[in-house]
Amino acid sequence: MKVEQLFACHHISEERKVPLATLSFQGYALYWWTSLVRERRIHRNPLVDYWNDLKSALRKKHIPSYYERELMDKLQRLRQGSMSVKEYRQEMELLLLRARLREEERTSIARFLSGFNMEVRDKVELLPYRNLDELVQLCVTVEQQLKRKPSSKSYGFHSYLRKDQAQGILWAAPSKPKEDKGKTIKKSTTKTSSKARTSHIKCFKYLGRGHITSKCPTKKP
Repeated sequence: MKVEQLFACHHISEERKVPLATLSFQGYALYWWTSLVRERRIHRNPLVDYWNDLKSALRKKHIPSYYERELMDKLQRLRQGSMSVKEYRQEMELLLLRARLREEERTSIARFLSGFNMEVRDKVELLPYRNLDELVQLCVTVEQQLKRKPSSKSYGFHSYLRKDQAQGILWAAPSKPKEDKGKTIKKSTTKTSSKARTSHIKCFKYLGRGHITSKCPTKKP
């Protein structure tokens, strides 16, 4: 493509294109070209005198037979994935150019949408557009909107609660401290142990237990 651009810029004639192009060959390319010219002369085959013939010879030598089939497979499997909208479109157009495939615009639109991420595709399909360029612009706009939309994780804990739930948590009465429970247990233990210490005392007059005669609750006045 670059060489053809130079040919067009300098108005190079067909007879001069092959000599000028092969003049830049070096290393293996130069040996290949020299061998090709010699074999064609030996077998009295037509020489490579035109640019299209040279391109055909180069493709036959350096491009494998499965190259175009592989390009078509990549084109059919193409998905946006982590690519931006512009990167995705450029990749699709590049594969079409390499495969030398020309298709109608409606086919390109269907191909473009089929590989798009669903979060963008679902929004774009509801919007009007007239051609592929307008579709791409819409996709870029939607993509930018999605990037500006904050994630639910950034709202913090209270974003997962309803308003009344959040208020209920904020206004709930604090639970009784652990130390209060410990004091209650300690107090009851003290009472139990005091009873155990006085249980062996016996009132000799009224035969009651846990107290002496002077403190007997059944003592008559």
